[in-house]
Amino acid sequence: MTDTVLTRVANRTGVITLDRPKALNSLSLDMVRALTAILRDWQHDAGVEAVVITSSSEKALCAGGDIRFFHEKGHLGPMGGSALLEDFFTEEYALNHLIHFYPKPYIALMDGVVMGGGMGIAQGGPDCGLRIVTERSKVAMPEVNIGLFPDVGGSHFLSHAPGQLGQYLGLTGLTIGAADAIYVGLADLFVPGEKMGELMALVESTPGAGLPAAIRAFAASFASAAGASELQAQRAVIDAHFSAASVAAIMESLARDENPFAQKALKAMRQRSPLMMCVTRELLQRGASLDVADCLRMERSLVRHNFEHGEVLEGVRALVIDKDNAPKWNPATLEEVTPEMVARFFEPVWPDYAHPLRHLS
Repeated sequence: MTDTVLTRVANRTGVITLDRPKALNSLSLDMVRALTAILRDWQHDAGVEAVVITSSSEKALCAGGDIRFFHEKGHLGPMGGSALLEDFFTEEYALNHLIHFYPKPYIALMDGVVMGGGMGIAQGGPDCGLRIVTERSKVAMPEVNIGLFPDVGGSHFLSHAPGQLGQYLGLTGLTIGAADAIYVGLADLFVPGEKMGELMALVESTPGAGLPAAIRAFAASFASAAGASELQAQRAVIDAHFSAASVAAIMESLARDENPFAQKALKAMRQRSPLMMCVTRELLQRGASLDVADCLRMERSLVRHNFEHGEVLEGVRALVIDKDNAPKWNPATLEEVTPEMVARFFEPVWPDYAHPLRHLS
């Protein structure tokens, strides 16, 4: 489809290979459009019975959206190209919805970095998705680190994680490995990295309709090799702290706990955008009672509010553009964040009939 999204059909399985290795396959608008076009074509193609999404590099399936693009377009008016930013999020979220409800098996090889927008293209829904991780997998929804919030459906899949695990991942933005991803419900199977070649050979030799069962059988002997889940071991700690009534209360609770795990979470939260942590907590609470389409519509409105506020532009500047790692968050402290500031992010941007994702169901 493009020079960064390669496609082929092997034994009735459509194989998508992301090939932008220098950018860890960060998604551009062209890549989102290419993925959408091929998935829409294949869903009606009787010659394609399953889909596999993979990467040309073991370093990453996809590190997220192209945040340099966000920063560039976010500073422009519509005539200068900022309309492309609006297009990006509308089309990316529509792609996430297409993947969640795909009518054929959708198999994501989550080898290497899978973060943010990468999670959005890896998280097929319960009726179609099969997600494979390796010892190289680095999984996260780190948006609060750049002044954003867990989007691409994160308000749905994080809010449906067991206990307070979703709040932990959303508010800290910390990275987890294979065992934790499986425990949280963000991955299904473990396959050692050295066996990924054999897994792709299985794709070539197995008719698409039988591929999910064949992969499950192939991975069965490796289940214990994923190792122990730290999040499972720390589950009681996470649930105790992250069930507190506010972000401030969560951090106060963590501060009283000398457990190194709790202190690591606290250290991470002290670096994040105070406002976007509060928005994220509210987002996940709301997302727990919404379906996928409504979660994506909610996120689409929040993105507009976020760029108007400018928090994400400052976060990207500090961490990616200038690399001074000293974002000037607005407000600068958690104490300055008011309920009204948080509520403003959830105000409608469009009437229901004009919402850019109104057609999702």
